[in-house]
Amino acid sequence: MFVIKYEQLKGGEKEMSVTENEKVISDLKLHDKDTGSASVQIALLTTRINGLTEHLKIHKKDFSSRVGLLQLVSKRRRLLNYLKREEFKKYKDVLEKLNLRK
Repeated sequence: MFVIKYEQLKGGEKEMSVTENEKVISDLKLHDKDTGSASVQIALLTTRINGLTEHLKIHKKDFSSRVGLLQLVSKRRRLLNYLKREEFKKYKDVLEKLNLRK
């Protein structure tokens, strides 16, 4: 499971740093310069989804962030369906590494 620390910014917003992105990518990348494969995109989306979920626990009425969260979840779901269809073994591996249930 990925545990990402977020940096606190001025307005109370949180953002992932480049090194944290690299940690997420390093576990699922196919080759040294891999940043766009489906498994890496799913991992990055998962960290963003987890961050937004924590944000929405505090800010319950932030509906624009909720819409963004739903869009990210939808995009991740489409990528997972693609991975399941094309490379089932990798799909199972990604689910296990990211602690996603399906």
